[in-house]
Amino acid sequence: MHYRPLGRTGLFVSELCFGAMTFGGEGFWKAIGQQGQAEADKLVGRCLDAGINFFDTANVYSNGLSEELLGKALAPKRSQVVLATKVRGRMGPGMNEVGLSRYHILDSVHASLKRLGTDHIDLLQIHGYDVATPLDETLRALDDLVREGKVRYLGASNLAAWQLMKALGLSDSRNQSRFESLQAYYSIAGRDLEREVVPLLKDQNVGLMVWSPLAGGFLSGKFRRDSQGPEGSRRAAFDFPPVDRERAYNAIDVMDVIAKEQNASVARVALAWLLHQPHVTTVILGAKTEAQLEDNLAASELRLTPAQLEKLDAVSKLPPEYPGWMVERQNADRFPPAR
Repeated sequence: MHYRPLGRTGLFVSELCFGAMTFGGEGFWKAIGQQGQAEADKLVGRCLDAGINFFDTANVYSNGLSEELLGKALAPKRSQVVLATKVRGRMGPGMNEVGLSRYHILDSVHASLKRLGTDHIDLLQIHGYDVATPLDETLRALDDLVREGKVRYLGASNLAAWQLMKALGLSDSRNQSRFESLQAYYSIAGRDLEREVVPLLKDQNVGLMVWSPLAGGFLSGKFRRDSQGPEGSRRAAFDFPPVDRERAYNAIDVMDVIAKEQNASVARVALAWLLHQPHVTTVILGAKTEAQLEDNLAASELRLTPAQLEKLDAVSKLPPEYPGWMVERQNADRFPPAR
């Protein structure tokens, strides 16, 4: 296992992170996974054996049950891992049991600490933007939690570039703890992040945690133009995230060839492609079975050749979009050619 710093911090996390969204299986989350404590213990134990030190969940996953199961599975090794969770989603029927107000953040974090069975959260992430709450209220509440020692680092998820930059600017101007990471959807079938967000992450030295690296199972190798995948698959019950299927099939065609060359699975190639991107800090695995987990773990050791990477980039590259193509043209002659 390889380890990378989380953004500009001195905290090192494994390049593969285990996501516990599949734990619990309550309500809305039943279609994603239904792992109980026994399965959670096995999957987490295998991750620890493989060198993974980074685990991610959220309070909304199975109405808090995911946090409970993950907390119990990690209890024997709690001091040796980086534990991340999230706050924003609805946790009850009340008017203030959702969002990023000070009220909801503080209540949610106290509840998460109890469910996780720990006295601190290593990385607390806001699970999206809240248009109803002033950003400075959210940031001050988060900073207070860091100062109190209940949270060690802050992160964000699913923010637009302007929202993240605004938050970073406010935090820096007030000498508050800032977002050190962004958790976002990114895959070889969905490279939209590269337009505005990735340049921002590089400029501000913010880490990137990738969720749904297999595009909700679409890049698992089970979906082809002539096959809609196995019955009962996650995509069949939960068609998310959105995918341009034709572009994705083109990428799968190329990955299929490379998988045969590397004696690997299509899924492993898709994960390895992400690990070869310099702006990626860690890739979150959502394996439901031990067999899936073993295949995913092997991506850490899969080295794609320059020629293979070039083919993958060419087939999945985003179409030109303004102002990106104008910026590229205007800056094409700003550096002398290498000798």
